[in-house]
Amino acid sequence: MLFQKENLSVRYVIKNDAPIISKWLTNPEVLQYYEGRDNPQSVEKVLDHFIHNPNSNEKRCLIEFDAVPIGYIQMYPVDSEWKALYGYEESQNIWGMDQFIGEPAYWGKGIGTTLVQVAITYIVEKMGAEAIAIDPRVNNERAIKCYEKCGFKKVKILKEHELHEGKLEDCWMMGYKQL
Repeated sequence: MLFQKENLSVRYVIKNDAPIISKWLTNPEVLQYYEGRDNPQSVEKVLDHFIHNPNSNEKRCLIEFDAVPIGYIQMYPVDSEWKALYGYEESQNIWGMDQFIGEPAYWGKGIGTTLVQVAITYIVEKMGAEAIAIDPRVNNERAIKCYEKCGFKKVKILKEHELHEGKLEDCWMMGYKQL
């Protein structure tokens, strides 16, 4: 297990998790926020793109609540190209993260906020990050509200930043820095 807080735990994704992640990423209700309804993820795609690789710095993880799989989070060092886009120096240790709760029954219960708070602590304390960058689409108001509650600040709009459902969408570049 990577980290936990009360009923919430985060562990590395393994191959046996592919069917549950595929279930979430073929659900239009989830896909409207993550990946896009025009991009459902088969078990094969999940095996190719969502399984944790111990030889990588990326942390691809399953979120569990009361030992029930409910979502996915990935945390990763931001590369040079993205550091430049986000306005960070090449030498800075900047991390990014993306996450979703894949079980809609768990939406609106504060679990995402707890997850983001605990992930921030992990990334800052264990990975030594100076800052964390995220880039939600501007219309993902629930996620933006969660991130702001956790201390992220809106930095700038990234115009036509993410291809989502066949359209380039604007995203907020949001950053978290320890004070």
